[in-house]
Amino acid sequence: MLSSIPLSRSAHPDKSTNYKLGIIILGLIAVLTMAFASTVSGGDVARVKVQMAIGPIALKVIDEAVDRAFEEDRELLIIEIDTPGGLDKSMRLICRKLLNADVPVAVYVAPSGARAASAGLFIAYAAHIAAMAPGTNIGAAHVVNMGGEIDSVMQEKVQNDAVAYITSIAKKRGRNIEWAKLAVLESASIDAEAALDSNIIDFLAKDIEELLEQIDGRVVDLPSGPDTIFVAGETTEEYPIGFKDRFLNIITDPTVAFILFNIGWLGLMIELYNPGLIFPGVVGGISLILAFFAFQQLPINYAGLALILFAVILFIFEVKVQSYGVLAVGGVISMLLGSFLLIDSPAPYLQISLVVIITTVAVISAFFLFILGFAIRAHRRKVSTGREGIIGAEGEVREGGMVFVEGELWRVECQQPLQTGDKVRVKAVDGMRLKVEKTGGGL
Repeated sequence: MLSSIPLSRSAHPDKSTNYKLGIIILGLIAVLTMAFASTVSGGDVARVKVQMAIGPIALKVIDEAVDRAFEEDRELLIIEIDTPGGLDKSMRLICRKLLNADVPVAVYVAPSGARAASAGLFIAYAAHIAAMAPGTNIGAAHVVNMGGEIDSVMQEKVQNDAVAYITSIAKKRGRNIEWAKLAVLESASIDAEAALDSNIIDFLAKDIEELLEQIDGRVVDLPSGPDTIFVAGETTEEYPIGFKDRFLNIITDPTVAFILFNIGWLGLMIELYNPGLIFPGVVGGISLILAFFAFQQLPINYAGLALILFAVILFIFEVKVQSYGVLAVGGVISMLLGSFLLIDSPAPYLQISLVVIITTVAVISAFFLFILGFAIRAHRRKVSTGREGIIGAEGEVREGGMVFVEGELWRVECQQPLQTGDKVRVKAVDGMRLKVEKTGGGL
């Protein structure tokens, strides 16, 4: 039978000891929680650089940055912008994102020498805070049609729509309405200092640190209500643009897309003419697919595209049909015209480089002319194989009246008497017999 043995006093934990231990554990948890929170969210500033034309890639970058800043509970998101303008559809989607953003957003035109032209003006107006660095400019938002020429009535409708849109944004953000209208209707542009004086932007700052000092204490309207921004002295984390987006932004450049398109069809054609090379076909296929992706993002004139394809057909026929250069000249002219018409927009940043157009057409023309010259020389070259190849060959009469020609003995017909050792030349082939003429006597 087990007897109960009383425990000593020291074997029982003291209540005060438990209490102290609990406080220490809770304190450690609180410290670790605050340290972890300070590394992942809240209180600091996020920044993303948009140094590109406004299009699907810029839209994706800004959209993801706003969502990420909200999820990380950032105090402020700064969009550092430098853009010549861009597509109306992408611009409107970006503006809608900024006007309904749940996190404060500042558009900062920087560094010095940067601009927020055309679509960039709308985006700057749509942000909660608009700022510029010294030596930058904003404006020139006249509507440029991306789909070719339109009649005056439609042009007026498009302009009036743009004026109404910038006016509504300016009213919501409390910015200069009249100047915004001039920027749309008359392509007005203004420098950073004048923009600050004209209530176009909120701040003029030489760098991010100075901008944060000026923004500190600013109250902005969010969908959830007024929000005061406290960012003085805060650290800034940059949201890098991923490789995929940077790559897609490069290939959607009109000049790059034009080069990819020409490499594509040229590579495929080389592979078709020389099956088994593999490399030209692979490179051509990839380049052509990337070019068509880029064309989806650009205002393509299909008449220009058709002219380039027609030029390719003319070059191919020039190799197949001996037109004495007529088809080749037509191909060069067609490719030049198609290259100039390929991008259907007067916007400078959407134009294909003139140097690239001339160089590309010259290289392709030289390539086909080289093939053409090679083909013509091949047609004119004397046949050296088969029965036709023996015509014109010289031989010698051997014993028995046989003639030794091209390493073989042949029966021959000749209008002159032949003797052993006589020299003859083949005039024609008649079945298994050669028709020859005597060119010299034997020794």
